[in-house]
Amino acid sequence: MRPSLEISQEMIDNALKMVPSLTVNRTKASRYDTLYGVLGEYCFAQWLFGDWRPHSLLDTKGKIDFLGRVEVKTSAFPFSERLNLLVREDYATKRKPEFYVQTIIDIPNSRQEGVKEGMKCILAGYATANEIEDAPLKDFGSKFGGAGGYRCRYLSISTLKSVEELRSVIT
Repeated sequence: MRPSLEISQEMIDNALKMVPSLTVNRTKASRYDTLYGVLGEYCFAQWLFGDWRPHSLLDTKGKIDFLGRVEVKTSAFPFSERLNLLVREDYATKRKPEFYVQTIIDIPNSRQEGVKEGMKCILAGYATANEIEDAPLKDFGSKFGGAGGYRCRYLSISTLKSVEELRSVIT
């Protein structure tokens, strides 16, 4: 069973305040990408440290998200074992974390926009940087329709290792 955390209104409110300072000018799959990313990091911090509040996104902007070793990737879709851990091709060559963690904000349907209090963030698993480097490439398109304009390395979340195993490696 994969760990999951409930997203609180406090997390959402704080994340919404952070979005303008953290948004990166690049091709986006959704206008909510930055919000989802912030919430994924908060949920991972809550799970790993027992409190998301001390996690400073401004201190890690442009850097690896956690402990200089772990990068958190977040998607917002109805949870399914058929989803993938996606790492943009250009991103994978720029940063070199040891591990990538996939979190999924389990939204009710694929057309849902935004996030609401009480939604679950599932810690789907992790992969090593070497596993990502060896993963196939694909343009997964945009939530707006059509090509995304960039390719991603991808691994099925069904093949990811448990984050419980990662905890023992990084702490």
